[in-house]
Amino acid sequence: MPFGLQPIHLIFILLAALIIFGPKRLPEIGRGIGKALNEFRQGAKEMSEGFQEEISKKNESAPMMVADETAAPSPQDARIYCIRCGTSNLAGAHYCNHCGNALTTE
Repeated sequence: MPFGLQPIHLIFILLAALIIFGPKRLPEIGRGIGKALNEFRQGAKEMSEGFQEEISKKNESAPMMVADETAAPSPQDARIYCIRCGTSNLAGAHYCNHCGNALTTE
């Protein structure tokens, strides 16, 4: 059973609800909970469908990027290696991303 509830637990919960709300209000409360769950499911389904549509639109409209193998690396792709830990850092970095050591640009 869900959440580790045994049948006896469910009986006690139903008896407590019957005592608190009365026999006339329980069907109304059950219908209200059922409608709320149904609306929640429909909303979640619509939202996930909307996300799927947006993703498919984005994938269809995005141009395919093909890397030019003969192109020289841009200056932004250049790397500096930290003297202390040997980690690769971008050329414009002043400090190591791994250990925080000041990088020399020489």
